[in-house]
Amino acid sequence: MILDKINPSLLQLGQKADQDLADIFNKIDEITLYNSNKVLSAFIDNKVSYSDFADINGYGNYDSGRDKLEKIFATILGCQDSLVRPQISSGTNALYLCFSGILKYGDTMISISGKPYDSLQEMIGIIGDSKQSLKAHGVKYEQIDLINDDFDDEKIIARVKKNDIKLIEIQRSRGYSSRLSLSIDKIERIIKKIREVNDEVIIMVDNCYGELVEKREPGDVGADLVVGSLMKNLGGGIASTGGYIAGNSDLVNLVAERLTAPGIGKEQGANFNLNNSFFKGVFNAPTAVNSALKTAIFSAYMLEKLGFDNVSPKYNQERTDIIQTVQLNSKENLVNFTQGIQSSSPIDSFVKVMAAPMPGYPFDEVMAAGSFTQGSTIELSADAPVVEPYTLYMQGGLSYQYGKLSILLALTNIKQN
Repeated sequence: MILDKINPSLLQLGQKADQDLADIFNKIDEITLYNSNKVLSAFIDNKVSYSDFADINGYGNYDSGRDKLEKIFATILGCQDSLVRPQISSGTNALYLCFSGILKYGDTMISISGKPYDSLQEMIGIIGDSKQSLKAHGVKYEQIDLINDDFDDEKIIARVKKNDIKLIEIQRSRGYSSRLSLSIDKIERIIKKIREVNDEVIIMVDNCYGELVEKREPGDVGADLVVGSLMKNLGGGIASTGGYIAGNSDLVNLVAERLTAPGIGKEQGANFNLNNSFFKGVFNAPTAVNSALKTAIFSAYMLEKLGFDNVSPKYNQERTDIIQTVQLNSKENLVNFTQGIQSSSPIDSFVKVMAAPMPGYPFDEVMAAGSFTQGSTIELSADAPVVEPYTLYMQGGLSYQYGKLSILLALTNIKQN
């Protein structure tokens, strides 16, 4: 039994955590109720029927369930339209579809949230020599770094005024960096300022890990495109693959033509009998995000009380995504913690986590991911590049109770080693 393996002093601290975190958890519950109302209302307004779960194969023509699902996603994300497909294999894939569908030779894209997540760097052409990178296809790339976890408004506006940028990219989550994730309020502020000087530039938000954490989404505050993976928040831990692209109807259709073919766009794409899990996943998403947030906050509380100073966000800080980080200071702590998470996972609990190379990443990685869906980060996972200062990135948790058990066992593993 897991409880029998947990250090008794950690169990006591965990009980105190529930008392001390009650007010914070109540606030999360209030946001979850708001977002649950939004999701349920979208289901009812779109008259979802059992017949919408039918398996549509071959070309995938005339899938009314797929059409309703995409209307629901558009509503949730504050957008005109969306593309929600099992053919989109990851968030990275969804982002590449957007970039390659919109940007042509000679266009300029600019990241205003600093260097993007590791798996995007080869796609753009910042690293590597892929012949399919944006750089290889003549797309120019620039970036403006954040200042104190916020946009550099002055530099951004000065650059936008030159009127030669096709697409502005914002990464809401921190990725493998030490910065805090970006709130919807901050994204709204910079979008408004950009629109005051240029109303034609396309603004795209990488929304991975941030969906349903706040009451508003990037589409609600003026983003032209909002992109993410169904193996994160909006899959609810039920969708087994897939990604989404939401936004302005013309842009969504442009990207859809990149996915299928010009003239076909959104009209084709078999659902592989996944409509049921996609509907069920997005319906469950507010609850899954609630559990992931509570697990992250509990983790932060425990780590802070145990003397780990570099915990981000702090347990009582406002959050805009589900990611929790902690600087563990040594490779041994990093490996021991992830081994504890893996050993308390429902799947592959017997696997011993070790540092190893991972495709798309420049360093050896250590990853605990005993999930029902491979790579699903709405399920509890912990991963990190094995480089100093050995910062661990945690996310997910399909239920707070399961998440709590895993964190307690991971901390016990550090204590015993």
